[in-house]
Amino acid sequence: MNKTLRKVLSLMTTIAIAGTFLTNKPISVKAATSLPVKMEAETCTLSNGATVTDNVYGTKYPGYSGSGFVWVPNSGTITLNVTVPKNGMYELSTRCWMYLGNKGDTRLQVLSINGVSQGNFYIPNKGGWADYSFGYFYLEAGQAKIEIGTSGSWGFVLYDTVTFDNAKMPALKIDPTPSDVNATSETKALKNYLTSVYGNHVLSGQQEIYGGGNNGNTELEFNYIHDKTGKYPAIRGFDMMNYNPLYGWEDGTTNRIIQWVKQRGGIATSSWHINIPSDFTSYKLGDKLDWSKCTYKPTSSFKAANCLDKSTKEYAYLMLAIDDLAKQLRVLQDAKVPLLFRPFHEAEGNNNTDGSGAWFWWGSSGSEVYKQLWQLLYTTLTEKYGIHNLIWEVNLYTYANSAQWYPGDNYVDIVGYDKYEGSPYTWKTSAATTAFLTLVNDTTDKKMVAMTENDVIPDIQNIVNQGAWWLYFCPWYGDFITSSTYNNPTLLNTIYNSPYVLTLDELPTNLYGTTTTKLTYGNVNNFSKTSSLDSYLLSTNRR
Repeated sequence: MNKTLRKVLSLMTTIAIAGTFLTNKPISVKAATSLPVKMEAETCTLSNGATVTDNVYGTKYPGYSGSGFVWVPNSGTITLNVTVPKNGMYELSTRCWMYLGNKGDTRLQVLSINGVSQGNFYIPNKGGWADYSFGYFYLEAGQAKIEIGTSGSWGFVLYDTVTFDNAKMPALKIDPTPSDVNATSETKALKNYLTSVYGNHVLSGQQEIYGGGNNGNTELEFNYIHDKTGKYPAIRGFDMMNYNPLYGWEDGTTNRIIQWVKQRGGIATSSWHINIPSDFTSYKLGDKLDWSKCTYKPTSSFKAANCLDKSTKEYAYLMLAIDDLAKQLRVLQDAKVPLLFRPFHEAEGNNNTDGSGAWFWWGSSGSEVYKQLWQLLYTTLTEKYGIHNLIWEVNLYTYANSAQWYPGDNYVDIVGYDKYEGSPYTWKTSAATTAFLTLVNDTTDKKMVAMTENDVIPDIQNIVNQGAWWLYFCPWYGDFITSSTYNNPTLLNTIYNSPYVLTLDELPTNLYGTTTTKLTYGNVNNFSKTSSLDSYLLSTNRR
């Protein structure tokens, strides 16, 4: 039975704010005061080197308001004490000037609320005074101590004003039309369903192991979840990496996708860790290589920018790889199986636009090349191969320049965020609301935002309270789901049985436009031997 849709309204009507002068004489702002309330930074409590001034080493920075501005050199903290009358979402922003380096450079600042770090924030150099939002935060009724510039901050920012306001939460009403105008009917039906639950529920997901891990047991993580919760995830994550021109072998990924969608009634998503030769210079097109001589990291002599030049070996290799991929996607399309497709993931890596922080080869030539590479893959699959069963997911991060990696609305359906502890935040069971809302804003609330990879699953109550309605979560395989270091079994059970979380048994039987008879797990030889799927593949000559 489908769950009753629930919506939680943020309580954001009034707020009382109190600050302190350096003399510790409090400013009183009554609860009836309308928001926003703007405070001069110099009226807040300053410590650890933060000082009020009108110049830095004799250099003037005109345009500030009040009696001066707060200069934070390599260290310094601005503290505000806030009286919050009701639980709800609130915004903290500042008018500031990050004055080091070149325009566009950023400086990391740490924000804490009640002694708990809210993560790292990268204030950009705008060449002058500019508004900067630290994001939205869920504050419970009572006293809240907010500190800007706590331990770990890089400093060197001038602060003019600090502003509190009610959070302006997004509508999360997304056009269900796929980016691919020729999308199959099943793909249209799937996206329509996704947009219908977005903003009200979170779909559960889990990545399966690939490359022969777990001694070939691709069900280990799913059996673990079922054992702890009595449920299976609605979404199963796959990877197409083994279909490649170098060492590719048939590991059954395509078959398992069909099984998951057609027999289990689930939703499938797949990444594409496409490998390249470690020594691309001496590689001859068409040669087979042992996997140990391949990589997807940016350490090869393979130049991503050359993929855009039809005269290069890189372009020729990429076309071979896309051809291998397209054959598998065609099998899925002919089986009427749509796929959430997440290629070229985590392209930005560490904070950069020139590729210097890339973790994978596809991001190594920078954001402009990456966007063209994405568009090339999109148009090649849709126009050359006629692949129209994909809902396209792009990975983005939330650095100041991350939006520069976005390929464009016409090439994207879902924006994904990969959330891991220490990259760059310690999230624990936080809803990662700031990241969610940043990505929503970066795409002007036109695209669904999903947690496409994660370790710790956010506490569902945090998601509900803070309006961080990730489309789905999807822990990585192995210890990321099976170890209590990341996901406590008790909390996992609570999440999977929450009325706000959708699981496999709660997906509609007509999810793809036609009624599907779902099979109980294990009905077809436990999906490890001959099954009805094999008969289908044989009858259509797809092996």
